[in-house]
Amino acid sequence: MWSGGFKWMFLIIGTMIGAGYASGRELWEFFGAESGLAIFLFALLFTICTAIIMGISYQKRSKHYLPILHVLMGKRLTKLYDFMIVLYLFSTTVIMLAGGGATLEVLHLPYWLGIVFIGGCVVLLFVWDTKGMTSMNAVIIPVLIVCLLGVLVAFQTLKGFPISFRLDEQHNWPAALTFTSLNVLPLVAVLAAVGGEIRHKGEIWIASLGSGLILGGISFLYNESLLQVAGDIMLYEIPLFAILKHYPYFMVIVMSGLLWMAIYTTAAAGVFGLISRLRGYIKGKAWLIALFLISLMAPLTTFGFSTLIAILYPLYGVLNLYVFGSILLYPILNHSASVK
Repeated sequence: MWSGGFKWMFLIIGTMIGAGYASGRELWEFFGAESGLAIFLFALLFTICTAIIMGISYQKRSKHYLPILHVLMGKRLTKLYDFMIVLYLFSTTVIMLAGGGATLEVLHLPYWLGIVFIGGCVVLLFVWDTKGMTSMNAVIIPVLIVCLLGVLVAFQTLKGFPISFRLDEQHNWPAALTFTSLNVLPLVAVLAAVGGEIRHKGEIWIASLGSGLILGGISFLYNESLLQVAGDIMLYEIPLFAILKHYPYFMVIVMSGLLWMAIYTTAAAGVFGLISRLRGYIKGKAWLIALFLISLMAPLTTFGFSTLIAILYPLYGVLNLYVFGSILLYPILNHSASVK
């Protein structure tokens, strides 16, 4: 039970901590000043949504997200949100590929080479299909979490831990709703694909509580650190490097590698969700489908990493609110139906 729970927890965190999140760009777009309460609410809502999605996936023994959407939204809206999920997974994976190019630019490598490299690694992963995904997350995500927390704690120590929380200065709390709703679609897409592999209900609680606590804690510490360098963020494509300017160049190289791994895990999760959905229409090995998808995505990365995040993420955060509301209401409505 515990090993299964941790496996799904790392899959969830790997889906979340991608180019937008690990770079700090996504957090800065939604949070910033007066956001301590918003981040606490996000952690709570994220935990609840994860538990509900995993619970439905476990009951339905699902292999892709359509059965989950049917339960949450009915058949009519399922068609609309089926298209939205495919579009979301496709466009966010484009963002991950762009993030891979932007990260390697710090090491003075060409942008296009970074995109080719990360795309090739994603395709290679799917030679092992689903097992490749879960095995990769179990190795990479713990290392990423420890290193990211290490950098943030060290930065706060350098600054004297100037963290404060005042209830009268929490006006940005509604950002918790749009930030959580932004992230429910990839959760539905990825967790629905593994519903048939969940062995015990205890795995659901371990994965939900663990991922919510870890993501909430990292988000709060990261946001507070970004506030300390707010004046410099506009100068950087990747806000994390505004924090790393206080460190030796060696640390920039190390964190660039870890940031690239975070981008890689989310790009892989996006392609994983797309493959699980398209297998009913496209026959063939997983790595061939992945190669086809990456080939379609590569030309769209020319729009740039920060531009794509600034436009698409807030838009999806609003569009996903209906799905977010349906997930939260599911236990109440389902309970009422069962009582009747």
